[in-house]
Order: sequence, then C-alpha cells, then structure tokens
Amino acid sequence: MRQCQLLGISRSSLYYQPVGPLDEELTLLRLIDQMYLEMPFYGSRRMTAQLQRLGYRINRKRVRRLMRQLGLQAVYPKPKLSMRHPEHKIYPYLLRGVDIVSVNQVWSTDITYLPVLRGHFYLVAVMDWYSRKVLSWRIANTMDVAFCLDALEEALSNYAKPTIFNSDQAAQFTANAFTNCLQQADVQISMDGRGRCHDNIFIERLWRSVKWELIYLKAFENGNHLSQEVTTWFHWYNRQRLHQSLNYRTPDEVYAESR
Repeated sequence: MRQCQLLGISRSSLYYQPVGPLDEELTLLRLIDQMYLEMPFYGSRRMTAQLQRLGYRINRKRVRRLMRQLGLQAVYPKPKLSMRHPEHKIYPYLLRGVDIVSVNQVWSTDITYLPVLRGHFYLVAVMDWYSRKVLSWRIANTMDVAFCLDALEEALSNYAKPTIFNSDQAAQFTANAFTNCLQQADVQISMDGRGRCHDNIFIERLWRSVKWELIYLKAFENGNHLSQEVTTWFHWYNRQRLHQSLNYRTPDEVYAESR
C-alpha cells in the first residue's frame, strides 16, 4: 500500500488479476512507463522486484523485453525510443555553458510513449527553451521520421527560426530529411551526448507534466481521442498553465514579451 502511495498510483489498478495476454501486456507497459517517471534509476532487476511486490507474476527476462519496447534504460532518465542509425551523421552538443537569454535562441525536440486502452502511440514536440512554449507537436503510431519532420516544418513555418536546434541522437533526428530541413533554414544543429540525461532537460520535464497531468488521469479509447485531448492540453499548457520557473507566467506570455 505504501509503495502505491509513494508512486501516486491507484492501488486497485496495480494488484495482479488474471487477464488476457494483450490486456496484461498493455497494463505492464503502462505501469513500467509510469514507474520509470518516478524511478529512472531502476533497471530491469529492481523493476522486476517492484512489480513482483505489487502482485505481478513476472520475471526479469520479460521486464527487459518490455523496457526495450518502451526504450527505457536505467540511470539515463530519457526514453530512447529509437536507436542511433550507424550511418547517420552525429552533431556535437552546442549548449554546454551557454546562457539561454531569449526566445528562439534554442529549440529542442524529443519523442515519448503514450498508452491508450488497446495499444500505444508516440508523441513528438518542438519546444522553445527560454519560454517553455510548445511550438508544434504530432502523434503517430509508428516511429518513422515523417511525423517528426511534420512537427519541425510546422514550427519553422509559424515562428521565427531558432539559432540552435537540439535533439538526441535518435535515427529520426539524425535522418537526412530532418537535418537537411534545419540546414536549409540556416539553423545550427546540436545533439545530446550519449548517456547525458540533462542535455535536454526542459523537454523531459514537459513529458513528465503531460503524463501526470493528462495521460495517467484518463482512459483514451483510440488515437483520435488521444490526439484531441493532447491538443487541448497543449493549448492549456501554453496559454494558462503558470510556471514557477517563469515567475508564474505562461509560456505564451513569456514568448510574446521576449519577442
């Protein structure tokens, strides 16, 4: 019971009850993703033990497979939802020691996993670091570069281009189509170092917020329902959600004032 309270998860949703393979798999994926937000330092051993304490009959081999499916790795609190492509160029990290003092100085992007009742989707977002404003987003059920490129092109079309664009080394962001789009816009490309969990910290905090304030509070029937709710949440996040780090202003207010 105490473990459930620490995680902020309903006790009734955790204790194991026999269900069909598909339902059980989705429940475990959702639970592992949920626990990982609270305990990113847990590897497959401790994650297995935690699930067993909650009543699930599961072994480490299965937990490892599910964590790989989610792209999760201990100590590195960033879901690596796609592996690096060995033939793609990797760019250096340009933000070490750099003061972020204005909007459109640095944008960043990332992908996260979103569960629904009968499956899962992926969310990509483009964020302005200074204002924390989410400039664009896309949801897809596959991990190809197309939905990431759509989000990037929308942000570049609607806002003044950034000086630096930061991402991780996932294949979607190192793909020629993605990096060529940035180069054609005369934007400097920056990529997180391998195993550096804080290089893209602002968008990691965004994922934590969207999951705890939306995804884990509702049951989404399908991709259309999920997309509608995520769009509503991002509009609220930009226009109404007060940020302590922004002196209790909204991202839209900071972005407009700084321009």
